[in-house]
Formats: sequence, structure tokens, C-alpha cells
Amino acid sequence: MEIKKENTGEKGKKNPSFDKESWKPKTKLGKMIKAGKVKTMDEVLEKGYKILEPEIVDCLLPNLESDLLSFGQSKGKFGGGKKSIWRQTQKKTKEGNKPRFSALAIVGTKDGYIGVGRGKAKETVPAREKAVRRAKLNIIKIKKGCGSWEGDPSGDNSIPFKVRGKCGSVIIELIPAPVGSDLKVEEECKKLLSLAGIRDLYSRTYGKTKTKINLIYACFNALKQLTKMKVNEGLKKK
Repeated sequence: MEIKKENTGEKGKKNPSFDKESWKPKTKLGKMIKAGKVKTMDEVLEKGYKILEPEIVDCLLPNLESDLLSFGQSKGKFGGGKKSIWRQTQKKTKEGNKPRFSALAIVGTKDGYIGVGRGKAKETVPAREKAVRRAKLNIIKIKKGCGSWEGDPSGDNSIPFKVRGKCGSVIIELIPAPVGSDLKVEEECKKLLSLAGIRDLYSRTYGKTKTKINLIYACFNALKQLTKMKVNEGLKKK
């Protein structure tokens, strides 16, 4: 089965207006948010609450944006392969070939919040929606900082220290960079870091980086290390 036309309109798509009044939460956290007992996403993440409803993220982060990453391959015009936001697989049965599609989505606010999710379905639209929904459930908040000792210590153009992430055979190191350096990373990882609000960064990769999904998840795992590292409050003020 060949996809003749791709819908890439998901790029930079902002979260539609969320109607809090009509929302009927199913979890304890959702009910606390609707009742006004929990008011910010920072409070949710700091207290270690598990997000089980995507509506929680829609409610607390109204400026959330989403995008689809190119991690698949489709048939090109002259027989060659080209990048695709869908990864297609087929299962052979007595009734014929049954295709399935998977999509890889990212969500973020360009201000430290970022999430990645993968969805699979028999059609492209449900796969995309499932990927975006799972990305919201996996959202984290990263620490940002100045990438150079010569710059303003209170800057947030880069990350505060070097981190490393791994997925499969792929290892990626994210290294702080000074203002104006731009993002020196692979294109799909650049989308992920841009949506997280990082503007300047160096990187170093090892392993089979052609496996895009492993590279993207390795980059996301590296960003997770920024949330685990504890920074001295005195250093933040200097």
C-alpha cells in the first residue's frame, strides 16, 4: 500500500482551546486540577504525580505545540526511498496484506516542557492522534542554562552541563554551547530541542545513528538527565 500524499500540517500545530468546564476527569490528579487544588504543571512534576490523562496537560499548558518527526521511509518518485512521518509495516494473512502505520510525535512549549510519544494504528490519523496523546503523558520539564562561562549566568539559551543519553546502540552527548552557536545536531533531534526551548547546543553521537527512532529517544533520554541532576541553589543565583 502506497501513500501518495502526506499530511504534514501537524508541524508547529498549537494546542486547540481546551474547555475545562466540559472536562470530566477520571483520575484523582485530574479531579484535583479541576477543583483548583493543583494549579501548575511544575507542581505536578515536582510532587511526582503520574499523568494518566492527556487533558491534564491541555489544561495546565494551553500554549502547547505538537509536531511529527520523520523516522520512516516511503517509496520515492523514481523507486528510491524518501523520508516520511509514517512508518508502515505489513502483515501477510490469508485475506491479504494488512498494513499498520506508526507515528512519532513531540509536544512542547518552547520553554522547558517537552514530551515524546509513539502511536500505532491501522490508519494514519489514529496513529498520529495516539502518538500526540502519549507524548503528552510523557511530558517532562528540563533545566536550561547559559552555555558559556563568558555569558550571562542567568541565560537560558542552552543546557547547564553535559549530559548523555542511550537507546539501543545509539549514544548521544549534548554539550552546552555559547550564544549564536545554533543547534549542531541531527535534523529530527533539532526539532525536539527547538520545541524544548534550547537554541544553542553541540552534540556527539556513537553507534548506529541511522536508526532514527533510537537516535530521537536517546536525545530525549539525555534531556531526562537534566531533570535528575540537582543544581545547588547558590550556583543558580551566581
